[in-house]
Amino acid sequence: MKKLLTTSLLALTLCFGLTACSSTNESGQSTDNTQSSSESTNTEQGVTITVGATSVPHAEILNEVVDNLASEGITLNVKEFSEYTVLNPSLTSEEIDANFFQHTSYLNNYIEETGEKLVSVGPVHTEPMGIYSKSIKSLDELVDGDKVAVPNDATNGARALLLLESNGVIKLKEGVGDKATIFDIEENTKNLEIVEMDAAALPRALDDVKIAVINTNYALEAGFNPMVDAIAIEGSDSPFANILVVKEGNETKPEIQALYKALTSEEVKTFIEEKYQGAVVPAF
Repeated sequence: MKKLLTTSLLALTLCFGLTACSSTNESGQSTDNTQSSSESTNTEQGVTITVGATSVPHAEILNEVVDNLASEGITLNVKEFSEYTVLNPSLTSEEIDANFFQHTSYLNNYIEETGEKLVSVGPVHTEPMGIYSKSIKSLDELVDGDKVAVPNDATNGARALLLLESNGVIKLKEGVGDKATIFDIEENTKNLEIVEMDAAALPRALDDVKIAVINTNYALEAGFNPMVDAIAIEGSDSPFANILVVKEGNETKPEIQALYKALTSEEVKTFIEEKYQGAVVPAF
């Protein structure tokens, strides 16, 4: 397996998905004492908003703007979740005021499936998806019948297949784009076995498969440096920018606009570039 992250990058993943290593309940939600809010809460000190996020890099980026927002009279509570699939339902149920974990394609697919009225406030960063292995160093080393693991959710699964196609591993039917499924594989010359599984489990699956296509946040949490350890990785022009999301009608609230302005500031751009060294790329 390729060289793992340096000690400084390993440190950012020690508390997997949770502030201060707090425990999670069965839904994957943080059980710390972070305030929950059905709507932005007005207090004598100003306004409080609660944003749900996965831990790396989303919560880290949010925590970077806490002090700046406080100077504007806005208290930002960052509520970390270990399982991203519960974040949109938590927003719909008004447990949180906004969430930060998904790209536009994932949001559009969720809206199409559920009919929920969620909207993007705007893009913040891109996490290039990568292909990883513990046993090979090049995709040319794949042999007949090897197992290939990809995410089992619709949008990230399609994104993984597109990355495999762009690297010559498979060929998809013409025009399927971000709707691609394993049934759209038109050519698989090495008879690779495509295994779909929960995205968070993909790093652990590397002991059982030849390669896995892994989202950068889970790769970082597993101790990988995507820019060093990935056999192949999306380019910085990936259309899968991660976005700040709220319930429809809340996107124009002053505190939400202030949050988005802070997330797309020069200070945050510098933070992303210096901390993640290309594994996370500003999208503004």
